[in-house]
Amino acid sequence: MPASQKLRTVSRILPAINTSDGAGVRLRRSIGSGEDTRLDPFLMLDEFSSDNPGDYIAGFPSHPHRGFETVTYILDGHMRHEDHLGNQGDLQSGGVQWMTAGRGIIHSEMPQQEEGRMRGFQLWINLPSNEKMKPAGYRDIAPDEIPVHEKEQGVRIKIIAGEISFNDQLLRGPIYGLTTEPLYLDISLDPNKSIRLPLVEKLNAMAYVFEGQAKIAESDLSTHSAAFFSEGDTVEITAGVKGARFLLLAGLPLNEPIVQYGPFVMNTVTEIKQAIHDYQTGQLTAV
Repeated sequence: MPASQKLRTVSRILPAINTSDGAGVRLRRSIGSGEDTRLDPFLMLDEFSSDNPGDYIAGFPSHPHRGFETVTYILDGHMRHEDHLGNQGDLQSGGVQWMTAGRGIIHSEMPQQEEGRMRGFQLWINLPSNEKMKPAGYRDIAPDEIPVHEKEQGVRIKIIAGEISFNDQLLRGPIYGLTTEPLYLDISLDPNKSIRLPLVEKLNAMAYVFEGQAKIAESDLSTHSAAFFSEGDTVEITAGVKGARFLLLAGLPLNEPIVQYGPFVMNTVTEIKQAIHDYQTGQLTAV
């Protein structure tokens, strides 16, 4: 390893816990299972995966948000997004929806299938204090808009957000240039295959393994668990004997107070009380 590189190690391993949300959707939550399990600027990461319609069919009926962004990534299945702005999005296998709640959005995410596999993730990314009350926004990202790098045997990188250099090639996703500088990669490795990637040192970073097992430095990471990384500018991840598939996430920490009440994430209790009042009086989404 070149002397200029500082390899990141694992500072914490966080197994996902079983829980439910929405109208009873069963899922696994790693980030966000408690206040001490956040990784600034990431607030929550949920994984949902089931072949049983009873685990997902009730979906996420209409509900509000304020103060952060949600990123929903579907691996298998079909969900429909609708919000008070009139946006309608069909989220299908391989697609992503990037929603900025800002000052307020009311939306629903409902399954469009009655059987079969539903699998994917929802990530919550905090907004800085000066952006929490900006207008809400929504972007539907089709699978063919998301670049996939497969030039190295045994390695597949899907670039959902941010940019990264790999084998002297700059890889950039469709979401880029946000204040929190999010990096969102879906990486697959063949058995015992290793990958080394540069990670901007100022960013907090983590991995979430959802298939197989992986090793980072001296730490073993099992299926359905997250690893928070130490400081550094490079990460090396090695797949286990059955291979590995994981999300690699990084973002710029905001270092601001976080006060959360359900679907509202602000900086003070007063702001949370205002969000509740605005929702109850129909002013949450007022321009």
